[in-house]
Amino acid sequence: MSIPNDFINYKKTDVFTKETIPKLFLFEHNTKAGVYGKIKVISGTLQFTGFKGRRGEVDIQSLIQADEYLISPPEYWHKVEFMTEDTQFYVEFYAQKDSEIVKQNLSERND
Repeated sequence: MSIPNDFINYKKTDVFTKETIPKLFLFEHNTKAGVYGKIKVISGTLQFTGFKGRRGEVDIQSLIQADEYLISPPEYWHKVEFMTEDTQFYVEFYAQKDSEIVKQNLSERND
């Protein structure tokens, strides 16, 4: 899966470890409408599980290794799980360059 060419990165999370990850990421959650999430693993291994809708059956399960990434499409229900003690990752969020979410987030950066 790829992110459309007219989408830009408007936000990036901190680097997450087992100790710092928000609990939300460990349970089923989804990206906003019109937003792609690019999960980038820095070290270790992260398991990504995608679901067929909220509380749905497992759609995909994929291991993301260090220096690899996986793209989660808009409104896709998923969760992650640390497979190794040294796992570190972050998420970049992408939206259409002229969208309200991009305008709002970029204006917050400039305040």
